[in-house]
Amino acid sequence: MENLQSAYESVLVVSAKLSEEGIAKVVEYFKGVIERHAALDSVDEWGKRALAYQINKETEGYYVLYNFTSDADFPAELDRRYKITDGVLRSLIIKKEA
Repeated sequence: MENLQSAYESVLVVSAKLSEEGIAKVVEYFKGVIERHAALDSVDEWGKRALAYQINKETEGYYVLYNFTSDADFPAELDRRYKITDGVLRSLIIKKEA
């Protein structure tokens, strides 16, 4: 059975405690990961926003939205990388309705 491509969106919240350079490195790193394993449709940087609740005693996060198209197995790998990357506070990957 062939692996069908699906559209996904992922919101990443990066620690606002990182320097601007540090935030940019994390954003670029995941942009590269997605480009290597999927078709990156867009990157929308929402910038620093207040968090709904504190995470690790932080009240602000840097939000980034990635839209991409990939095989069904890639989001699990992306989520794994989110979890092991320093500076990532929260992440969410959603499969878009066709």
